[in-house]
Formats: sequence, structure tokens, C-alpha cells
Amino acid sequence: MQKKSEGLGSGGYVDKPWFLRFWDGMTATGWFPLLLRNRFCIAPRRWAMALLMSCLSIMNFGLSLLQMLFFGRRIARTQLQGDPVFVIGHWRSGTTLLHELLVLDERHTYSNTYDCFAPSHFLASAGVFRPLLKALLPKQRPMDNMAAGWDCPQEDEFALCNLGMRSPYLTIAFPNRPPQNQEFFELKDVSPRERARWQRGMTWFLKCLTVRTPRRIVLKSPPHTFRVKLLLEMFPKARFIHIIRNPFVIFPSTINLWKRLYRNDGLQVPTYDGLDEHVFTTFLRMYEVFDRDRSLIPAGQLCEVRYEELVAHPLAEMQRVYEELHLGRFDEVRPKMEAYFAAKADYKTNRYQLPAELAAEVAGRWATFFERYGYSKEQC
Repeated sequence: MQKKSEGLGSGGYVDKPWFLRFWDGMTATGWFPLLLRNRFCIAPRRWAMALLMSCLSIMNFGLSLLQMLFFGRRIARTQLQGDPVFVIGHWRSGTTLLHELLVLDERHTYSNTYDCFAPSHFLASAGVFRPLLKALLPKQRPMDNMAAGWDCPQEDEFALCNLGMRSPYLTIAFPNRPPQNQEFFELKDVSPRERARWQRGMTWFLKCLTVRTPRRIVLKSPPHTFRVKLLLEMFPKARFIHIIRNPFVIFPSTINLWKRLYRNDGLQVPTYDGLDEHVFTTFLRMYEVFDRDRSLIPAGQLCEVRYEELVAHPLAEMQRVYEELHLGRFDEVRPKMEAYFAAKADYKTNRYQLPAELAAEVAGRWATFFERYGYSKEQC
């Protein structure tokens, strides 16, 4: 796989324990069971990182109790401001771009990086810790050239991890062990108790976001592509924006994503064994589930966006999204979107060229997706 250009992002802090990782925000009730399930298989060079995270997990637990003391009753009685909007699609398909555009609208709120880093106590701690920790936060995301910061929209799946929920994302912490918690993509085959716990955790986090900013919530997380049925049970009027992208870009970009996260946030020195196959099979499973459940979404609650059209005609595409999902007057947010794209005029995406043999495997194994969404099986 040849890569024509690559944003270095935060790749330089691999073994420096004092740089922030997502697990730094996990409570002890999630952190120590995670270590135990993985038999403390931590690389010697990452023990300092693990020790620091262990200390922080105890602090996070204490701060979570503080938040419950001061905000617990308010959180419990808070009502969401309408059902959420979910941005779904495979990793590296443009979900972050869509999320960033939607949260420009002041009628929306969202989970930002600090919320997902410290989901158990952000209401109590943000005013103190955000300024103090700013210097330790990378300025760019590790997998591309997009800006990072506490206020940037972030995947709520990381919040669920740091709340102690089981998630496939915990694979990042121990990348050399078999992929973890794969049943928590769809949550169909987990126990009723685990499913109910996940729903409570998700709802509690959304209530916390609403306490902070009482507006309609826009969420983005690729695992939610598996969860359409479950999310509709929880939020019957939820809107879904499904974004797709050329698989010849998605495959190498997803490989790059997991390699960067395994390297920077893992407690092991990753070997990447089986990573290609994991990406192949997860993609197939995602679209098998989504294609099965998409018919459950009521008319007017699903809009599909093609990444290539979004970057070519962003304002026209976003206006279509607003109209199809009845999100309100697009003219109210158009100036902010125009300014957003003007500021990003010089942004360059990573470019990839797959070897012919691997490109043929992508086209063959993901043939159903190519055909359904009209992508050419010939790599440009």
C-alpha cells in the first residue's frame, strides 16, 4: 500500500506517558476491569503510561462522585431537547466533516472532545481542567490533518468507553489481543442486563450534554451504523445521516486510522497482525446489519450523502440534508458553513494508491457495496 501524503498529526508522542490519551479520562470502575480482562499484558515501555492512567482513573472516580453530588438530581430529571441526530457511516467516510458542519448550527449541541475524555465529570471539571490540560492536547488528529481541540466534536463511543461501558474501541488499548467486545457493535447478542446498562449509560451521557447546553444533540460514531434498530427503540424520532465514500479510499484510510490509534493509545507495541482482515470483515458486517435495518427508519428520518458530492458541492448538499430531515431553515447556518469552507480552502486530504492485488481484493470482497452505491471497481 503506497501512501502519497500523510499528515503526521500527533504521531510523535508514542511512548511519552505525559501526553493525553483517551483512557486518561476513564474511571477506576472501567479501567481496572479492563486491565484484568487483558491479564495486564502491557508492554514494558508502556508501564509508565499504565501507571499514570491507573492513578488518573482513581481521580476520575472521585470527580465523578463530585459531579453526582452537585449535578446528579438535575441530570436525572433533565429531558432531551428532541431526539438526536446521528451521523453514521464507516470510519474515514467523512463522518467527522458532516459532524463539524452540523454543529456550526447554534440550534444544535454535541459531544466535544473534553466531554468524551471526561464523561463522568465534565460538568464539574471542565472549567478547571480544560485550560490546564490544553498544552498536552495535540493540535491535529493522529490519522489526518484535521484540527484537534477540546471544543471539536468527538465520537460519543469514546465517552461510553470512559464511563466503563464495553465497546469494540477497547481493542485500541490492547491491539495485540483478539478484537474486543465485538458483540457490542450491534448489542443484539449481549445479555439483557448488559444491553440495559449500555442504554442507561448512553442516555445518562446525553442528559449530561443537555444539562450543559439544552439543544438538539448531534452525535457521530461509526459504531452507531450497527445500532439503527436499538437507537430507534430508544429515540423513535431520531434522524440519521448516512455518509458513504469510495471503498478504495476507505480501506487504506481505515488501516491508517487503526495503526495510528494502536500506536499512540495502546498499552502494547502493536504488531498489526490480522488488521487487514479485521477491516475487511467489520465493513462487511456493518453493511449487512445496516442494509437489514435501514427499512426500520421512518420516512423523513434518513438522508444519505456521498462524500464526493459533499466536498464538490458542500452548500447544496447540506441544504438538501436540512430539507430532507426538516432540521430548520438552512439560511440561518449558511454563512457559517461558507466561512468554514473558506477557512479550509488549503486543506489537503491524505491520498492512497493500493497495490493491484489488494485493490482487486477490496473490489471483490466489498462488491455488494460497490454495486449498491454505484462506485467503480476500477481504482483510479
